[in-house]
Amino acid sequence: MLSGRRTMKLMRVGTAGAERPALLDEDGTTWRDLSGLVPDIDGGLLADPAALERVRAAAEAGDLPVIPSDGVRVGPPLARIGKVVCIGLNYHDHAAETGAEPPAEPVVFLKAADTVVGPYDTVLVPRGSARTDWEVELGVVIGRTARYVADDEDPLAYVAGYTTSHDVSEREFQLERGGTWDKGKNCETFNPLGPWLVTADEVPDPQSLALRLWVNGELRQNGTTGAQIFPVAELVRYVSRFMTLYPGDVINTGTPAGVALGQPEPKPYLRAGDVVEVEVEGLGRQRQRFRDASEVHGG
Repeated sequence: MLSGRRTMKLMRVGTAGAERPALLDEDGTTWRDLSGLVPDIDGGLLADPAALERVRAAAEAGDLPVIPSDGVRVGPPLARIGKVVCIGLNYHDHAAETGAEPPAEPVVFLKAADTVVGPYDTVLVPRGSARTDWEVELGVVIGRTARYVADDEDPLAYVAGYTTSHDVSEREFQLERGGTWDKGKNCETFNPLGPWLVTADEVPDPQSLALRLWVNGELRQNGTTGAQIFPVAELVRYVSRFMTLYPGDVINTGTPAGVALGQPEPKPYLRAGDVVEVEVEGLGRQRQRFRDASEVHGG
C-alpha cells in the first residue's frame, strides 16, 4: 500500500526523444509542466534531494503550468537509463508453473536500455516469433550509487522510486536458441515502463504491492510483491556485489505466475492485434497493442 501523504507522480510526455518532464496532479488527469524547474526526469534529478523537494514544493503550491493532454504521448517516466537489471524466477508460483526449482540465489540478466518504451506505445512481435510472452513486474529505480552494499546498510536507502514495468519475452529465443536469456529479452520495444514514477518515500513497503495483467480483457496475472523469493532490499544488496548500480538504473524484480509459458497447450502466446494491460498498485496502468515487426520495418 502507498503512504497516506500526497503522492508525487513523475512523468515524461511528448514525442519519442523529445519528452518533457511533468507531474500528474492529484486529480489523476491533469498534467503539470516541470520543465521550468528541472531539465528532465533522470538519474541526475533522482540523486538530488534538493531538486526533488523543489518539485514537491511547487506541486503543493498548485501553480505549475498545465500541459494539454489531448493526443499527447506518455513516454517512459525515466530518461537516460544506464542499464536495466532483470531478476528471473523470483516468485515461487512462477518458478513452479515453468517447472523450475526456486533459485538459491537471484537469477540476474540484463536488458538493454533501448528496449524501454512508453506505457501505451506499440509493442512489436519479433520476426519469426511464435512465443512472445507477457510479464508484469515492479520496477525499482536507483537513486544513489550502490556498490558492495554492506550487510549493516539499508539497501532501500539506494532506491529513488518505483514504477510499473512490462518485461516482454520471446520464449523460443530465450530458452531454445542457445546461450543466455538475452536473445529473448532484448527485442525492440520489449520493456514498456510507466506511466509514472513514484518516489520511494511514498512506498513504505515495496513488498505489499498488488500486480495484475490482462490480455484482451482477460485477467492472466494476479499476484503480490509479498510473494517474491528475494525481496527488493535483498535484490539491491545482491546485485551491487556483482555490478555497480548508478542513479537512473532500473531493476525489474520478477513476475508472478500466469505467463503464457506456464499455461497448458496450446499456450496463449501473444499475436499481432492483442492488447495487454499491466498494473502495479499505486504505480499506474499500461496498455499496449501488439503489432508484427515486419509490418513496421518490412521483410
